[in-house]
Amino acid sequence: MPPPADIVKVAIEWPGAFPKLMEIDQKKPLSSIIKEVCDGWSLANHDQFALQHADSSNFYITEKNRNEIKNGAILRLTTSPAQNAQQLHERIQSSSMDAKLEALKDLANYSRDVTFAQEFINLDGISLLTQMVESGTERYQKLQKIMKPCFGDMLSFTLTAFVELMDHGIVSWDTFSVAFIKKIASYVNKFASDISILQRSLAILESMVLNSHDLYQKVAQEITIGQLIPHLQGTDQEIQTYTIAVINALFLKAPDDKRQEMANILAQKQLRSIILTAQRDIIFELRRIAFDAESEPNNSSGSMEKRKSMYTRDYKKLGFINHVNPAMDFTQTPPGMLALDNMLYFAKHHQDAYIRIVLENSSREDKHECPFGRSSIELTKMLCEILKVGELPSETCNDFHPMFFTHDRSFEEFFCICIQLLNKTWKEMRATSEDFNKVMQVVKEQIMRALTTKPSSLDQFKSKLQNLSYTEILKIRQSERMNQEDFQSRPILELKEKIQPEILELIKQQRLNRLVEGTCFRKLNSRRRQDKFWYCRLSPNHKVLHYGDLEESPQGEVPHDSLQDKCKSCTKIVTLLSLYEDKEQETFYPFPVQYCVWTDGLNALLGKDMLSDLTRNDLDTLLSMEIKLRLLDLENIQIPDAPPPIPKEPSNYDFVYDCN
Repeated sequence: MPPPADIVKVAIEWPGAFPKLMEIDQKKPLSSIIKEVCDGWSLANHDQFALQHADSSNFYITEKNRNEIKNGAILRLTTSPAQNAQQLHERIQSSSMDAKLEALKDLANYSRDVTFAQEFINLDGISLLTQMVESGTERYQKLQKIMKPCFGDMLSFTLTAFVELMDHGIVSWDTFSVAFIKKIASYVNKFASDISILQRSLAILESMVLNSHDLYQKVAQEITIGQLIPHLQGTDQEIQTYTIAVINALFLKAPDDKRQEMANILAQKQLRSIILTAQRDIIFELRRIAFDAESEPNNSSGSMEKRKSMYTRDYKKLGFINHVNPAMDFTQTPPGMLALDNMLYFAKHHQDAYIRIVLENSSREDKHECPFGRSSIELTKMLCEILKVGELPSETCNDFHPMFFTHDRSFEEFFCICIQLLNKTWKEMRATSEDFNKVMQVVKEQIMRALTTKPSSLDQFKSKLQNLSYTEILKIRQSERMNQEDFQSRPILELKEKIQPEILELIKQQRLNRLVEGTCFRKLNSRRRQDKFWYCRLSPNHKVLHYGDLEESPQGEVPHDSLQDKCKSCTKIVTLLSLYEDKEQETFYPFPVQYCVWTDGLNALLGKDMLSDLTRNDLDTLLSMEIKLRLLDLENIQIPDAPPPIPKEPSNYDFVYDCN
């Protein structure tokens, strides 16, 4: 018998003691559970303790998030968030440099937890950190030359803790002084060699600009585009990303006249060439990963023309539109550099799949290859449209996809799954280069249908896509087309009326052919017992019915000559068939299908309508199939409700060409 849903089995650690296995009842208050754990280790003052996850997150467990505890989870008994915040608040003010450094390191780690952050902010912790940044670091300027690594780490942990605390949105950005802004802006220039300080300083400046118009004006006075450009010329991609984020934020908040001025400065500083250089480095890496086994890496031998020719060939295999300079493929926004970042992530983290896709497509004929570069760019653009990336949050939108909270790089992983789906669908459709847009439409439908099921993880999303092959999509489309309103529209109804006589004629011919073949029936006596057999068939010229008694059921057709009786009237045959009709059950015993076939055939011979249930079912089935076949060429085309208007007659017909 499975355990109750409210019971969770976990292990709880306490320093210096053996872990304790216990069952947590989620219906009980969290304070009662903590008291029970403390009593097990004879710990007093249980209100000063709390539970937290023992993984790398170290997040505290509260009444709000306790439902996230899973069976088999490892928890840790620790000091409460309030007490921990109080202790760290005191430790970071220590006079000992080593103690201060260790306290700031712990603070940077704990600040990611919103529960701890709230308690630390309640102690006016943000103000303490800003004071340390504004004036506290000046106390150690004399010590900086002596213990520079310690000073850099201390400042890095201080800024990290500040960024983590502000990311929770508890404190407004409008509360910071000009002195603090100047200090952060100075770090952008002063600590260019210290990656961690520079990265956090850029993140703080971006948040200030985006979250407050007043702070934008103050930041714009302290930092210029010219001071940011050198950071783009470095090799660290994260610094380049944060720098571009600050430039974008300044450009977004700037008034129109200021924007034009910034655009001119960016053009003079040749920002595009700097970004293209970074793009080329990534493209070289994509080429190296894909073709390193074929070509010699870092081989500078041979002429420049030969190497250019080799690069052009490889870029064509990678599926770029511009074979000479693939960086030009990423100038359109969206998706811009996001597509290139996705491609690099796929190549590095799913290397086998990346190499297989590139080599598989490069070995096909040109018209049948699925271009990886072009596909990645268009797919990234499509994913941005589906997830509304870059758009402002909407208060009316209720879409929520929990799977994006299960991975640190969820969008990149999402792309990796979808690019493999695109390649699979391309093969299933046996597509050529002319079918590229059709394939993208099918892939979009596959992704949208999988997302509507709200998968809880990326693995579940991937399994949903496996069940949505191209064949399955076609079946779903056909089913939906038959159920949608278009099939009740006037044009479709008129088409049905036009086709119906042809279908009825087809059914009539089938019924008459069955009568010509003949049917063997069991003969019923007055007590409705089946003793003998009788056989009936229609002559090929459809004028005479041949019938007669048989001693046993025949193995094949019975010749006309062996049937003793014949008639040119259907009345007697109808009378014989009526013996098999059960008036109470409204069925024909024991051969309902044969009865329908014969009554339909006899009605057809008499020029009457075929009214059996079998005819109605056959008519619906054949009519539906014929409509589907005729509408295949109109896929994704809206059928108008009314015919187009007939144009007016021309004023004269002098435009007719005279061949003479």
